[in-house]
Amino acid sequence: MNTYYHLRAVFLFSLSIVAVPLFAESPPAPDAVRAAMHKATACMFDRYANHGGFVWWYDLKDDTPYGELKARPSMIWVEPPSTPSVGNMLLESYAITGDSYYLDCASKVADALIRGQHPAGGWQYYIDFEPAGTHAYWESFFSKCWGWQEHMKWRTNCTFDDFATSEPTRFFMRLCKVRNEARFIEARDNALGFILRAQYPDGAWPQRYPLDEDYSAYSTFNDSVIADCISVLLEAHESIGGDVYYKAARKGMDFYLLAQLPEPQPGWAQQYTRELKPGWGRPFELDTVSAGQTLDNIQDLMRFYRITGDKKYLEPIPRALDWLERVRFKDVQGYTHTYFYEAGTDRPMYVLQTGTTVDDVKFTPTYDPVGCYPYGDRISIALDALRGELKNLSESEPETVQAAYKKEQVEKALPKESWGLYLYRVLAITKDTPEGVADILRMQDARGLWVEEISQLDPFSPFTAPPYKAQGYTTGGYIGRMYRMLSYLKAHS
Repeated sequence: MNTYYHLRAVFLFSLSIVAVPLFAESPPAPDAVRAAMHKATACMFDRYANHGGFVWWYDLKDDTPYGELKARPSMIWVEPPSTPSVGNMLLESYAITGDSYYLDCASKVADALIRGQHPAGGWQYYIDFEPAGTHAYWESFFSKCWGWQEHMKWRTNCTFDDFATSEPTRFFMRLCKVRNEARFIEARDNALGFILRAQYPDGAWPQRYPLDEDYSAYSTFNDSVIADCISVLLEAHESIGGDVYYKAARKGMDFYLLAQLPEPQPGWAQQYTRELKPGWGRPFELDTVSAGQTLDNIQDLMRFYRITGDKKYLEPIPRALDWLERVRFKDVQGYTHTYFYEAGTDRPMYVLQTGTTVDDVKFTPTYDPVGCYPYGDRISIALDALRGELKNLSESEPETVQAAYKKEQVEKALPKESWGLYLYRVLAITKDTPEGVADILRMQDARGLWVEEISQLDPFSPFTAPPYKAQGYTTGGYIGRMYRMLSYLKAHS
């Protein structure tokens, strides 16, 4: 969940920056920073925008677009960091610089997302502006890429997975504050109505809606589905007002209490059947208690207390921490837990992957970690730190905790949210200091690009065939550097 265990992305691709960072002799002038931002944005929209939308990265050899997989030329991506992530950054750019150019670009992003908004109100991972050819492309390509299980079944509904619906919803909420036009309001309200309709009576959300008859109908904590729906609804409550969004968010919080598994394994599973039993998700997402999901849910529950001041959200945590302590590896260096533990026994479980193509691949649960599928098999959980945080929260007055949380949200540095490996990577290697921003300006080429070396796994045999390597330009890299320059302008203008 969140950034820690979204390990699918870790083995899908990697990237490194071509240029070697240098250090500035004097702080960059704000006008030079604004010029670099404008140049980068103009390049994005003049060279890469597809009806106002974007994918994850572009092969500079011929500008071939790639999302999570190679895209059709008619496709844009919605799953971050892509089209709506660009939109949210552009709104921050407008707020900090006052330059209406960024607001106009954000409106183009909005129009692209409106064209691809599902009639139900949500979004898929991608939008294809030539939908007559989408199924044929899926049949010949996406369905054969066995390392990307979520693309192997033909689907025409919407997904909450990987922020594909929440990110555009956030964008439209924020856009409507500064450009309150009818088509943007309609898109926002349709998206929020979709989130409300998709919520189960017990407060949970499925991974996909309208419902399919498979694991995507399970109540899903995995990949932040429930947590992020709650966050979006809380933002809607703040942005639009009324009780409906807040009540739905609280109902989602309460589902965490319902879903905690009983002793002797009082943790959480990644997803649940309608009978509140752990459900099997993708072939490597087992129907048992998960240490990684338990950690994420503990952190979410602490956040819920900080938001609401209701101590009932702290009550499940001590039992979960005690279980995590019981299953912690005592004689292993470098990590503390694996992701899955067998129901009833607490034996660590793994998934053995055999085969090399979609036609012969097989996933088999096992107790032996050797050679297993690299999904959350090594994680580290700082139990002492979690206990310390719980103690501090438990001993603090709710009003004090709530006030501190609100202050943190106001003062939070840009970006307010960040999702996606390409964005994580560039945020890790860039800074908003004078030296860091000087490096960003120096590394921008004449076109306005920051060139990166991309390594893309082979989609048909990702563990046996060599990866495809290319010089590319990533949307996440553009977004991350823009945020660093915005932070610098905010501090130095």
